[in-house]
Amino acid sequence: MTNEKTALVLGAAGGVGFETAKALVHHGWRVKALVRDMTRAPQLAGAEWVHGDAMDRDDVIAAARGASVIVHAVNPPGYKNWPKLVVPMVMNTIAAAELNGARIVLPGTVYNFGPDAFPNLREDDAQNPRTRKGKIRVSMERALEQATSRGVKTLILRGGDFFGSRGNSSWFTQAMVRANAPLKSVTYPGKRDVGHAWAYLPDFAETIAQLLARESDLALFERFHFGGHYFARGVEFAERTREAAGAPKAAINGFPWAPVLALSPFVPLFREMAEMRYLWQRDVRLDNAKLVRFLNAEPHTPIDTALRATLSALRVCGPRKQPIVAECAASSAT
Repeated sequence: MTNEKTALVLGAAGGVGFETAKALVHHGWRVKALVRDMTRAPQLAGAEWVHGDAMDRDDVIAAARGASVIVHAVNPPGYKNWPKLVVPMVMNTIAAAELNGARIVLPGTVYNFGPDAFPNLREDDAQNPRTRKGKIRVSMERALEQATSRGVKTLILRGGDFFGSRGNSSWFTQAMVRANAPLKSVTYPGKRDVGHAWAYLPDFAETIAQLLARESDLALFERFHFGGHYFARGVEFAERTREAAGAPKAAINGFPWAPVLALSPFVPLFREMAEMRYLWQRDVRLDNAKLVRFLNAEPHTPIDTALRATLSALRVCGPRKQPIVAECAASSAT
């Protein structure tokens, strides 16, 4: 029997999945979270961790039993075998949703779009990606849309670059700041005067929870764009980061694109970064007009508050190891 307030979250150990599971618990959902290694499951009050692999259809179907929502926030680790694994993984989720009458929730990205859709991205814009990863994302969405003919419901919420306490695979944590250390500089990957959109994970997750609360008003296949924090001068995000860290005079350095491009044929992470470079060279903004009409307002944490919370969780310290929060002090003392 399907429970209208039971959700299965795939990828709950990652940034988007964890925050979405947390938001759903807060909104009164029973949350089951699938994880391959139970010893690596983070603490998440109110959630039930279930052992299983999103790449195993039987595991997903078993874990989804009784769920009315399946959050598909999982990706193959380390950028390995994306072409072979990503679509089969979403097909497992579709199979589980079809058996349970559940709605699939897919956290989306701007990778689906090429420069022809810039600068203001709307839900119905043509998807002409210029990267391998973008083409895979389009294939995922196409598979979900085709599944509507069998009654499978889908909700896609698309956002910009994620940042937050658990966004370990984001540009913010992998390129811009260094965790567990004083903030001496911020690396900014883009052109300084080109606009860029960011999505604070708790706000993004809260938006998913609020949209699911309006299930009866959602279409069978529904897309929304999350505006998040957009900076017309992209480098302002780096400036606000150093302010939030208590290091307003920290240097803002450019990203070392030359070696990344040179090594991209040999290093999978660098290859993915190189392919996404075009998103840092052009204005890219998500038009959230549809979302605001639907919810009346988009969940929005002030940027300084969001950055301070993120830096606190990453234990990024101010100059000379002066803590911005107590947690950073503990890190500095070790």
